[in-house]
Amino acid sequence: MKRNEFFSAFGISAGMLFIVPMLASCGKGALDTSGIIVPNTGGGSAVDFTLDLSQTTYSSLNNNGGSLVVNSIIVAKTVSGSFVALSAICTHQGGSLSYDAGNNRFHCPNHGANFATDGSVLNGPAQTSLKKYNVQLIGSSLRVYA
Repeated sequence: MKRNEFFSAFGISAGMLFIVPMLASCGKGALDTSGIIVPNTGGGSAVDFTLDLSQTTYSSLNNNGGSLVVNSIIVAKTVSGSFVALSAICTHQGGSLSYDAGNNRFHCPNHGANFATDGSVLNGPAQTSLKKYNVQLIGSSLRVYA
């Protein structure tokens, strides 16, 4: 192989390392193996994903009172059967929240803060409401988006 052929081949190979990831990011979204459809958000922090409730991974959301955490968002099916999605991080000191179906609220076990299903603070020490996300159920697909 001549020197100019080597540098030409090396340049093409190095260029592909940058071009391939950029082309992959141009897609509209992909279904990962966990059943979450993750659309391309352009690298921003926008939330927009869909859960396939027919998959066993998300079966807890098929029952009233069920919940799970996906991408730092807690998604719950309330005791009345409606879906709600809130930030899963307590606004007091960053504890992980859980859904308390018996009291229809979100609870932080670290310091006892409780939040309503609309994200508002029921009792402290937290003073700031949780970020609430939109939800849309179409068939067995539950979309969570900002």
